Amino acid sequence: MIKKKHLISICLLILCSIAFGKKKQPNILFIMSDDHAAQAIGAYGGLLSSLNPTPNIDKLASDGIRFDNAFCTNSICTPSRACIISGQYSQTNGVLDLDNPLDTDKQYLPIELKKLGYTTAMIGKWHLHNEPVNFDYYKVLPGQGKYFNPSFLEKGKGVWPNNLVKSKGHSSDVITDLTINYLKNRDQSKPFFLMHHYKAPHDMFENAPRYDDYLKDVEIPEPASLYNQPFWGSEGTRGKNDSLIHYIGTSVSPRHNVHHKKSTNYTNRFFGDSIDAKLGTHLAYQKYLKDYLRCVKGVDDNLGRLFDYLKKEGLWENTIIIYTGDQGMMLGAHDLIDKRWMYEEAMRMPFIVHYPELIEKEQVSDLLINNTDYAPTMIELAGGTTPDYMQGHSFINTLEGKPEQDWREATYYRYWMHIIHHYVPAHFGIRTKQYKLMFFYGAHYMPKEEFKGHYWATQYEGIDRETPHSWELYDLKNDPNELHNRYKDPNYKEIIKQLKKQLLDKRKALNETDKNYPKIEKIIEENWDN
Repeated sequence: MIKKKHLISICLLILCSIAFGKKKQPNILFIMSDDHAAQAIGAYGGLLSSLNPTPNIDKLASDGIRFDNAFCTNSICTPSRACIISGQYSQTNGVLDLDNPLDTDKQYLPIELKKLGYTTAMIGKWHLHNEPVNFDYYKVLPGQGKYFNPSFLEKGKGVWPNNLVKSKGHSSDVITDLTINYLKNRDQSKPFFLMHHYKAPHDMFENAPRYDDYLKDVEIPEPASLYNQPFWGSEGTRGKNDSLIHYIGTSVSPRHNVHHKKSTNYTNRFFGDSIDAKLGTHLAYQKYLKDYLRCVKGVDDNLGRLFDYLKKEGLWENTIIIYTGDQGMMLGAHDLIDKRWMYEEAMRMPFIVHYPELIEKEQVSDLLINNTDYAPTMIELAGGTTPDYMQGHSFINTLEGKPEQDWREATYYRYWMHIIHHYVPAHFGIRTKQYKLMFFYGAHYMPKEEFKGHYWATQYEGIDRETPHSWELYDLKNDPNELHNRYKDPNYKEIIKQLKKQLLDKRKALNETDKNYPKIEKIIEENWDN
């Protein structure tokens, strides 16, 4: 018969074994830079990798996993961020464009992680309009925020949006300081979930002065499509007989020269309209990329500082570190400077995960993921399960080195805005691993009578103007730079048919149809088989 004291000892051993056997919840650090394109990260290769712009991010990738097929579902700040935090596509979460706020009850990611015992914080660029009420702590930029001496809206400093506090310095430095300070003073009884978001390298670039000479005497490699691309695009992007090449989009070269109120091409903006076009394009591209990469360098150096702190404090091994951008940037490809487009440079997102306890070094995945998948994956990494209301899917199996079951074959994209800011026409489409099919329907979803009250309604000519309706198809295996639209090539007729069926199925399954927008619905119906 077991004596009482022996029984107590056995029970204590069992309890200890259970306690030690239970895996400690990891911290989660979700780092996002604004407009940081994959092609501006050395680990992703490409034209800019020889410049070595991101050694700290590259090391993070080599010590973890890099996703080469990560895409946004709408390449613009507010909608992309809404998709990330809600795990839902735009029509479902309600954020179609820059004006739409995300409802506070749809800040699902911090809500779910708090249920799992996490303390939650949001520091840096927020850009979702409504207060981030579901975070235990926040200190966020109002709107875009400023590059220098930024103000922040801070929890506990008053009533939103009057809880403004000031700071001094460059935003990338300041945001890093704020995060390190938060980590020093956090509730250490719980694992943390921290969203650490930089403003840089968003357009209207302003780098810290210490980077003024960075790349000063270096010539930045230029994409061939900056100068010549006779087979790219369609009537929806160029106009009939190239009649809209001076209107649609925003260019590096002087070709876009008829926009409302001001010259929007990079050449004329900085070198005047009398400069030779080819020379001006070259000089403008060099300035554009150097301004951008100086901001990128500031982000990377600050990440080195943040990573050093995590290592020093013993947080490195048990913290899942994710690095991404809210979308990509064209960076001169197709002679375009912004994002918004479904072309690779704007649609592709960097996505890197570092977690030594789970992920082996030097992993690369070609799994087709998008930004609605990020929240489900983080929730499952934290020990939870993906909520039914989320439309994205967890790819935790890939992180664990196991195959995914019944994974998507195509990812959906939609740019809802139309001829606003950078004069990009509204469009949607799907991307598989080999093909991309896009339809430029060229009309604003909002009826003209509803434009009143929107700041862009008086600033941009043509927002109520339909642009041509057209299709584009790119064979990414044989044409990775999307230089040749194959939509009218008879050799792709069967492929187009299959892709259109996939596109139709996706739109229905994801609640991304236009049943509430009869004008657009009619355009789609009339042009579906064209």
